[in-house]
Amino acid sequence: MHNNTPEQAPLGVLIIGSGFAGLGLAMRLRQQGSDDFLILEKAAKAGGTWRDNDYPGAACDVPSHLYSFSFEPKTDWTRRFAPQAEIFAYVQQCIAKYGLHSRIRCNSEVSEAWFDEPAGLWRVTTVDGAQFSARALVSACGQLNRPLYPQIAGIERFAGESFHSARWRHDIDLSGKRVAVIGTGASAIQFVPEIVPRVQHLTLFQRTAAYVLPKPDRAYSRFELALMQRFPWTQKLDRALQYLYHEARGVAFFVLPGLMKLYRGSFLRHLQRQVTDPELRARLTPDYPLGCKRILISNDYYPALTQPQVEVVNQAIREVSERGVITADGREHAVDVLIYGTGFAASDFLAPMRIRGLGGLELNQAWKEGAEAYKGISVNGFPNLFILYGPNTNLGHNSIIYMLESQFPYVLSCLQQLQQGVRYLDVRAPVQQAWNQRLQHAIEHSVWEQGCNSWYKNAAGKHTNNWSGFTFSYRQHTRQPDWSDYDRVR
Repeated sequence: MHNNTPEQAPLGVLIIGSGFAGLGLAMRLRQQGSDDFLILEKAAKAGGTWRDNDYPGAACDVPSHLYSFSFEPKTDWTRRFAPQAEIFAYVQQCIAKYGLHSRIRCNSEVSEAWFDEPAGLWRVTTVDGAQFSARALVSACGQLNRPLYPQIAGIERFAGESFHSARWRHDIDLSGKRVAVIGTGASAIQFVPEIVPRVQHLTLFQRTAAYVLPKPDRAYSRFELALMQRFPWTQKLDRALQYLYHEARGVAFFVLPGLMKLYRGSFLRHLQRQVTDPELRARLTPDYPLGCKRILISNDYYPALTQPQVEVVNQAIREVSERGVITADGREHAVDVLIYGTGFAASDFLAPMRIRGLGGLELNQAWKEGAEAYKGISVNGFPNLFILYGPNTNLGHNSIIYMLESQFPYVLSCLQQLQQGVRYLDVRAPVQQAWNQRLQHAIEHSVWEQGCNSWYKNAAGKHTNNWSGFTFSYRQHTRQPDWSDYDRVR
């Protein structure tokens, strides 16, 4: 078990992942004057989702003022919706400003973690064999970090180049090539319009049509930028207004899902304006209620699909051959490059790590029916483990950063308890159960239960990803831990 190196003193907190969640908590710890923490990052550099997804056209679909920390405002975003490079630069700025470089260990993928009950410590081993001990373990791995590759027969036979959009191969020139894109989710609708002008032919394989609404994006004017620089409160005001606008959309998601029918009308008009060919339009019209899957925003996706070199195929894929993709009707679509826009393994929250809690209980055993956590943060039987952006904290209508900022104070209060002589905190099973029953019950009446499959649910149909209500109610729930919810073991 032990290396020959002398045992290091246990850390206060070990954070897994250096995206917005891990960095935000580290910034909060720094603000409290603490540096008794370390961030383990599996990749060669920090940055999470915005390091990985650097495909052409990558941008956020939440407005930039809302998709940044309230305690680290940025007044000089160039656009209403920030492009990937700008968000990634913001992340690097945060690391530099809070002196986090020395607290991040890159190329350190966690392979396993187990809770040493007598010592009240998490023992963590990385893939390269390094070992760490910490009073508390924080998972900040997010929900969108493991690319999902489609299960299609013959994929390994394909003779051309292939890659996932979250592992974009910038060294492959797509000019004049025949390209196939599998998947039409949030990434595909951003990169497809970017590559269409360059390729000889693009075949887009669509399993389910998506709802794509106009994106109210534009560059900020010099006047606006100067105003926000001079009066930072104008940026805060804009952030507050955008928050309220997005939060109001929640009404249609989980209070009155019937309102979505009105939105569907405006969607159909938008589609009609952008796609004049009735056959193509029929192929692009979803057959499930708006909002049931993630709603996408783009101004150039539909126009790109009307170009002569683009073909939208909604036949199922039977197999992949050396030369291309064969659909259910037996037709072979010849391609040189295959791009997977197939999303992420979003409901396997802490996979592939092996995490063992009290009595050797394995997390994937505890979660065999689907991931669940009290307030999305604590899991019974896994003391001093805190999950950021955990089960049921994803949103369909607002900014994840707001959810993270609701979780930080809650986790920091728990960490404080551990400094005050509590050996470990374990959320009580009945408390976790009651929380999840209420949550699943609320989701049953939401738009996500209106008859479609999406990445919001696991294979058994359990909703593991989305929060069932308004974000301000989540903030209310996480304002302060109620210590009677936990077994506090000294």
